[in-house]
Amino acid sequence: MNSHPKILIVDDEPDAIELITFNLQNAGFQVVTAEDGAAALRKARSAAPDLIVLDLMLPEIDGLEVCKLLHRDPATAAIPILMLTAKASEVDRILGLELGADDYVTKPFSPRELVLRIRKLLERGQKPAAKRERLVHGELVIDVPRHLVTFRGKHLKEELTATEFRLLQLLAERAGRVQSRDQLLQEVWKYDNAIETRTVDTHIRRLREKLGLAAKHLDTVRGVGYRLVE
Repeated sequence: MNSHPKILIVDDEPDAIELITFNLQNAGFQVVTAEDGAAALRKARSAAPDLIVLDLMLPEIDGLEVCKLLHRDPATAAIPILMLTAKASEVDRILGLELGADDYVTKPFSPRELVLRIRKLLERGQKPAAKRERLVHGELVIDVPRHLVTFRGKHLKEELTATEFRLLQLLAERAGRVQSRDQLLQEVWKYDNAIETRTVDTHIRRLREKLGLAAKHLDTVRGVGYRLVE
């Protein structure tokens, strides 16, 4: 990854863009900005950012729709998305995660916390040197470098988000072994202190939907966690 990762900030409030830009540039990031959903989609494709900070309340195309469109496009599907919004209800947060957001920060926010969360998401996306590049479980094949998942020789109908792919990859690397929700939060989300375990359940549910028939490999161990089985 670039030593100065590029972050796309999407917000329709000039003051918010200025505040976030100032703090991210001070933290060593490159910054690209967009003030509406249409511009966000264009710049996500043209600027190839390493991460997107996306506000929900946008003119024309709202943040949730932008998130869906980004993850339907193979060119932008793997870009991590951090939602930044004044909508703090659990329903909004869960909906954002189900649509592909990798993290969720509510306004007003701490710039220091925002920078920390961005760094955590970027660290999560880095590929460990010793990891296997191709993981095969029966008819389920995970191609790590190409960020592709196939089942019975066919690509999934819907692209996995960066978090969903990392979650599946981790379970595949530890196939047969149960991974607790706390383990997954620490390994996939890189949080030292456990956050809501429902975050894991939400991503697992969405992952199952996208895997379709291949979801038979994803096993729930009640009261403990999840594992990938043959």
